[in-house]
Amino acid sequence: MEKDYDIIIIGTGTSGRTFADKVASSGLKTAIIDSREYGGVSPPIGCDPKKMFVDIAEITDWNNRLIGKGAGTQNPLKIDWPSLIEFRRTFTEKCSRKTENHFVELGIDTYHGKAYFENKNTVAVGEDKLKGEYIFLATGAKPRKLNIPGEEYIITSGEFMETEKLPERIIFIGGGHISMEFSHITLKAGSEAIILHRSEKLLKSFDSDMVNFLINESEAAGIKIFTNKPVIAVEKEGNSFLVRAGSESEIRSFRADMVVHGAGRVPYIEELHLEKAGVRVEGGAIEVDKHMRTSNPRIYAGGDCASEGMQLTPVAAYQGEVAAVNILTEDSVEADYKGIPSAVHTMPVLASVGISTVKDSDKYKIIFRDRSSEKTGRSEGADFVASKVIIDEANDRIMGAHILGPNAGEAINIFAAVMRLGLKASDMKKMIFSYPTVCSDIPYML
Repeated sequence: MEKDYDIIIIGTGTSGRTFADKVASSGLKTAIIDSREYGGVSPPIGCDPKKMFVDIAEITDWNNRLIGKGAGTQNPLKIDWPSLIEFRRTFTEKCSRKTENHFVELGIDTYHGKAYFENKNTVAVGEDKLKGEYIFLATGAKPRKLNIPGEEYIITSGEFMETEKLPERIIFIGGGHISMEFSHITLKAGSEAIILHRSEKLLKSFDSDMVNFLINESEAAGIKIFTNKPVIAVEKEGNSFLVRAGSESEIRSFRADMVVHGAGRVPYIEELHLEKAGVRVEGGAIEVDKHMRTSNPRIYAGGDCASEGMQLTPVAAYQGEVAAVNILTEDSVEADYKGIPSAVHTMPVLASVGISTVKDSDKYKIIFRDRSSEKTGRSEGADFVASKVIIDEANDRIMGAHILGPNAGEAINIFAAVMRLGLKASDMKKMIFSYPTVCSDIPYML
C-alpha cells in the first residue's frame, strides 16, 4: 500500500521520540517505523535500567565502606540479584507498549518492520511504501561486530540485565563504559569480574590521569583488568567458556561462566540502502551538518546513527529537537555541543566535561586537587577523591573539568552549565551552594 506523509521517522529511541514530540503539534501527517521493539535502547535496556543497577550497587558499596564506622552491619552486603531483576522488570516490561501508545495518542501512524529506501523520498516497510516530504533517521546503534570464532556465545549488556542468576565468573570484552560499570556491579553482586581490553588505554574519552586513578581503585576493589589483550576466540566448555586473548606472540586463556560484549557500538544503518536516498555515510555513520541535515536536503538524522555528537542519551534528544525545529522553521538552529557532560558510573564515579588533553601548556592553567581528605569524601568512606580543572588564562574560561568521587555525576553538571552559558571560572567562585554537598566543594576545585 502506498501512503503519503509530511514526515517519516525511522527509529523510536530517544532521538526519534524527541523529534516526534516536537513535530506532533504541527498538524503535519507523520509516520514512525521501527524494526525492533518500540522505545529504542535507553528506556528498556540501556541507560535507565543500568542506572537502577548502579544505584543498588552504590548503596551496597556505601554500606560496605562504612562498616565499623556506623553502617550497622557486621558483614559486607551484596546485591540480591534475583530481586533486582524482578524490580527492573516493573519499570521495563511495559516500556515498548507505552511508547507505541504514546505515538498513537499523538496522532502518529506506527509501523513495524525493517525500513529501507527505494528512492530519495520513498521508504519501504513490509508491503507498505511510504513517501515522505521530510524523513528523520534515528535508527540508533548496535554492538560492534567482533568477527571472532565463538562470537555467538557473547551476550549484550541488555541480556546481562535480564540474567536471572548471575554466575560466579564474568568476562567483559572492551574497556569502555559498559565493561567498567557492569564489572563494578558484578563485584557488588559477589561474582568475579575480568576486563579484557584490546589496547593500552581504557575509557579513551576521559582524562587519562583520572582514568588511571579509577583503574587503581577498581583493581583494589577486586576487578581484574588486562590491557593489550584483544579477544581472538571464545570456546564453549560444558557450561562455561574459554576466552583466548592477546597477540600471536602472547596468547592467554581465561575461563568464565559468562562473556559480555562491552567493545563499543556502531550505527545501525547497513540495511537502510542509504545510497538510494543520496545519503552519504562518513566513518560508518550518517554524515550530518550543524542542522542535522544529511546530504539529501529532505532527510535529517540524529542520535547514535549520526556522525556528529557523542553517543549519549541527552545528546540524542538534543539532536532530535534540533532536527525538528529546522524542519519546521527551515534550518534556523545549529547544534551546539559545548559543555556536554558525561559520566562513567563506577564506584567511585568518574565524570567529565570539555577537554582533557592540553596541547598548549602555556595557554592553560591545570588545577589538580587530591580531595581524599575533605569531609564530603571521608564521610562516605571514599579512599580516593580528586578533581582536575583546565582554565584558559587568557579569558578565565573553563575548558575542561574532571571529577572522581561520590556524586561526581551531579557535580559535573555545574561545570557543564558554566561552560555552556559562557561564564568564567571567577563566576563559579562567587556561587553559594547548599552545604555540605559535593557541589559545595567546587570552589576548592578551582
